[in-house]
Amino acid sequence: MTHRRDLCRSSWCDIYQSRISKNLELACDMLPSRSKLCAVLKADAYGHGIKQVVPLVMARGITCIGITSNAEARAVREAGFTGDLIRLRAATLAEMGSAASDHVQEQIGSLDAAWHYRSLLDGGHDLERAHLALDAEGMSRDGLDLSTDAGKAACMEMLALLDGHVTGICTHFSSNEPAHLQQNSAVFQHQVGWVLDNSDLQRSDLIVHAGSSLTLVSDVPIETDMYRCGAIIYGILKPELGFVPTMELKAQVVGLGAYPQGATVGYDRANHLDRDSRLACISIGYANGFYRNAHNRSAVIIKGQVVPVLGKMSMNTIVADVTKISGVQVGDVVTVFGGTGTGVIEKAQAEAQFGTIMADLYSDWGLRNHRVYR
Repeated sequence: MTHRRDLCRSSWCDIYQSRISKNLELACDMLPSRSKLCAVLKADAYGHGIKQVVPLVMARGITCIGITSNAEARAVREAGFTGDLIRLRAATLAEMGSAASDHVQEQIGSLDAAWHYRSLLDGGHDLERAHLALDAEGMSRDGLDLSTDAGKAACMEMLALLDGHVTGICTHFSSNEPAHLQQNSAVFQHQVGWVLDNSDLQRSDLIVHAGSSLTLVSDVPIETDMYRCGAIIYGILKPELGFVPTMELKAQVVGLGAYPQGATVGYDRANHLDRDSRLACISIGYANGFYRNAHNRSAVIIKGQVVPVLGKMSMNTIVADVTKISGVQVGDVVTVFGGTGTGVIEKAQAEAQFGTIMADLYSDWGLRNHRVYR
């Protein structure tokens, strides 16, 4: 949800729509000939807000969007998108049925899923054609394993159940290391060939797709009709290619105090001051995505300078040492991620101090904090 800054929000995410547009342009320019882009908008567009990102995707002429939940599918359609909408995981029977009105293309990677799909068709649901999901020595998650006779037998039964309702064949590569990627791609293409040789499916009628943002930037050529990309859209990868972060996390100084050498900071007296210090209380904590595991290894930016965070994180506050910065006042903006020039918290530092990847951080921050669109 978009909120105005003048409502005095304690912590917020600045979302830069122009940066999303630029990243989309760069990603499209990287596509090999005859391949297209599926813009991945799961987790509410990685925390950026589906409603605001869909128009940017449409403006680039992208005709396929990937989601996971029915709520995301509804949000994409309400934002005006009329192209292909693919669910990027297996769905329950209830999800399949209730998503029919939003024209969601399901991934079918098991005999149970195929039976569910068929039962809905026979029950009068007007379902979109589905994608046959293969594992291809990949994730061992929601794709069919064709390396065994049992898997091949299941595939034949699935194709019979899906008769006339297959629009694509897909997989998800488990690793984008060059050797792994080449191996998985070869296995996938071999399995696609087996499916085509043992069915009435025609290659010209199908979209055969695999690969993510990491695959696209790997410099390893693979055969795929479509890359399903999320990370590069939001500037998580390859800054050297021009991709830029699309979200910044910010808060405010809400209190200032002078404390003597030897004073303790935070829960459990986790830090002791080794000198007289001026400390700033900041309006963000673990409830807003400033994770507790960042204790003793985190920093923020105040007045363009990087300052250390002291003590254990509270639910809605942290404490930073501003002793060496003059002129800090209550109400000053604090940057938790982002910034410019020398005063910046970059991807590597954020991932190190919070112990997770940027996709996790973006999704969490965007869902926990107010969003301001720039």
